[in-house]
Amino acid sequence: MNIGLKAILERIIPMAEVCTFSSVAELRTVGDVFFHHFVSAQIFAEESRYFLDCRHKPIILTDAATALPMSGIPCLNIGQSETELVKSILRLHQAAHNGGYPADVPTVRSGGEVLSARETEVLALVVKGLLNKEIADRLNIGLTTVISHRRNIVEKLGIKSVSGLTIYAVMHGYVSIDEI
Repeated sequence: MNIGLKAILERIIPMAEVCTFSSVAELRTVGDVFFHHFVSAQIFAEESRYFLDCRHKPIILTDAATALPMSGIPCLNIGQSETELVKSILRLHQAAHNGGYPADVPTVRSGGEVLSARETEVLALVVKGLLNKEIADRLNIGLTTVISHRRNIVEKLGIKSVSGLTIYAVMHGYVSIDEI
């Protein structure tokens, strides 16, 4: 379970550092440096005091048959398909940020480049599944302009795949998970 969830998290949140631990004792030696603790319901129950005292809330891993151990603690159903699991992770992220980041906040990459307002519009339409021609028609711009914006987005973000752009757009509040 650790290996699979780690691979998914690293794929959908490439800028995050994902660490796994074989025990809570091993985690304690590192200290409270993590934003989230993905922990099984059984381990949470056994070590609830530690996880409740953490600065950041844990996310409890359950399966469809497991009842929620405690209300108010986010849970992630690991018994669902990978596609639904990714959507659930993105929903948890959006809920933690009240629906994502405000759309008027510029998106800065580590290189310092910012997406323009038009690039964020193109990005949102790309992740909603529109083709270049449809984007051009919707925004009343030329097809080559759409292609240029897409090229700029890929260069600025360093993300080449539509699925990667989709995850980026959802995590930064440019589109809602329900819009894709």
